[in-house]
Amino acid sequence: MGWVVLGLIVVVVVWLIMTYNGLVAMRQRVNQAFADIDVQLKQRHDLIPNLVETVKGYASHEKETFDAVIKARNQAQAASGPHDQAAAEQQLTGAVGRLLALGEAYPDLKASANFQQLQQDLGNVEDKLAAARRFFNNAVSEFNAAIQAFPAVFFAPQMGFSPREFFDVGEETRAQIEVAPTVKF
Repeated sequence: MGWVVLGLIVVVVVWLIMTYNGLVAMRQRVNQAFADIDVQLKQRHDLIPNLVETVKGYASHEKETFDAVIKARNQAQAASGPHDQAAAEQQLTGAVGRLLALGEAYPDLKASANFQQLQQDLGNVEDKLAAARRFFNNAVSEFNAAIQAFPAVFFAPQMGFSPREFFDVGEETRAQIEVAPTVKF
């Protein structure tokens, strides 16, 4: 009888260790996925000043648009946490969209090889960023499900595992970004 009890205790301890290690691995995957988003955002933020400078060469009197892009970029760089970062990045996306729309009003700008290359680079970064966000949200979903599933739900909070926030713009910001930007020429 004593060996059976000892065997059950060993099985429970091994199960707890495996579950804890699994949750740690999932938490690290979430952290890595968020870091991947940061890498893509850094590339995006680095491209924007070059884009602004290129457009300035052709449309120097569009100061309001340039200021809006730089302000949105600075806010995006200062944002922290998935929700705030997502909201700031959406504002930046709108500002950059207005900047890119200037290409339609200035044919020389639109034909510029530098402008076209920057547009292409920005498009590539946006694609990679979208993929990184999807990977992050998937990792968060799996992690949140694991810590909220039975029986981990009983000990995960005591061991420091708490649900993570998705990279989502939220309802308020989503309503703002669904409105088409106003472009003045």
